[in-house]
Amino acid sequence: MNIPILDLKPQYQRIKAEIQQAVNGVLESGQFILGKTVADFEQAAADYLGVKYAIGVNSGTDALMIGLRALGIGPGDEVITTPFSFFATAESISNVGAKPVFVDVAIADFNLDPSKIKAAITPRTKAIMPVHLFGQPAAMAQIKALAHDHSLKIIEDCAQSFGAVYAGDCLGCDQDCDDQVKQSLMGQYTGALGDVGAFSFFPTKNLGAYGDGGLITTNDEAIADLARCLRVHGSRQRYQNEMLGYNSRLDALQAAILNVKLSHLKEWSAGRRRVAQTYNDLFKGVEGIITPTITAGHVFHQYTLRIQEGKRDALAKAMQGIGISTMIYYPVPQDQLPVYRGQYAPNPISDRLATEVLSLPIWPEMETETVQTVAEKIIQVLPSL
Repeated sequence: MNIPILDLKPQYQRIKAEIQQAVNGVLESGQFILGKTVADFEQAAADYLGVKYAIGVNSGTDALMIGLRALGIGPGDEVITTPFSFFATAESISNVGAKPVFVDVAIADFNLDPSKIKAAITPRTKAIMPVHLFGQPAAMAQIKALAHDHSLKIIEDCAQSFGAVYAGDCLGCDQDCDDQVKQSLMGQYTGALGDVGAFSFFPTKNLGAYGDGGLITTNDEAIADLARCLRVHGSRQRYQNEMLGYNSRLDALQAAILNVKLSHLKEWSAGRRRVAQTYNDLFKGVEGIITPTITAGHVFHQYTLRIQEGKRDALAKAMQGIGISTMIYYPVPQDQLPVYRGQYAPNPISDRLATEVLSLPIWPEMETETVQTVAEKIIQVLPSL
């Protein structure tokens, strides 16, 4: 048996002709960096997400860093974020000279707990960086209200959430929020909910390139203009560099591929939700397993269980022995990584999740029989561990 955590081959086979035509068009054009192909994708992405501006960059990490710089975040500033995320989240804050301030997550959805944010705000706090983890939108109505009350910026880490929609399903939040704020956000895509959105197009993402790539989104013309300047060495005009910037441009080949894939994304998101619902149905009532809640806007970049009673690692090892791939996102919270260790107070929910979470195979075209096989093997093995 060999069931990978992700299989990109079925997707490629279905869109192979479209991809090859798009790539050939770029090769024939001779324009490989920025240019019309990138501009066309930026416009298509902006239209899809419902934002005014989209700026293609080299990676999701660069999108976060340039987004922070474009918001004016730098040395001496603090940015509130989650400890339970990939290191690029905190790394981007540190790399612009600011300090990440970690606020624990809610156990129901693994996202930033807005009830804990206010206590972390200081005179140095300049922004909040929620992460829409695994494709589940964070509690943005509450976060946006807090940001407004304290004059803070919001930069959304959307690395795992292209196509996710805010539907008011704030699973881990028991705070009341302004109904008007919630209604104003309902139905909007992640990346359109704050001041800046930062996306990754790493190949494993829901909208993935065939290499690295990233995107910055905003409705603010000044932020968009500064982000465009920063991505090309801090220059608006060639050889007239105004600031220290980056070499961070989305190349035309990746933009062409992404433009093809964008037209299929809603179908693929539905496929991921189908797989997640099948898993949930199969695991219903199984002792020792907590399944994710399927909310209206969740796009399931990962399907992640919580395995109770300290059995997570043994289960992962047993599945590996059977030939079923699983992944642990994330075994070490960001605040406990060597680069930050000892600098922060404990975040008990994140620390607990790091010992319980286990992500299972998921991709849009995954056959129901394969989902059943994975679930049946887990149900069979778990009681004996």
